[in-house]
Amino acid sequence: MDPVGALVVFVISWWLSFFCVLPIGVQGQFEDDGEVVEGTEEGAPKEPMIKKKAIWATIGAVVLTALAHFIVVPWLAAS
Repeated sequence: MDPVGALVVFVISWWLSFFCVLPIGVQGQFEDDGEVVEGTEEGAPKEPMIKKKAIWATIGAVVLTALAHFIVVPWLAAS
């Protein structure tokens, strides 16, 4: 797999992983104490933890890219 192909696979894997981990651990403002910040949706998360989820998405993307590499490279070598 060439570097451009690996980068494309990584970017697609990163977004896929990010959208998979995005809803994990989210609590809406209406949950627990019911205190909703004025001007926001009551279902909006109290603490979205975006940095933590971006790190997990990066780890997932590295794993998926490595998996794709080990599947594609032997297949290309065989043909």
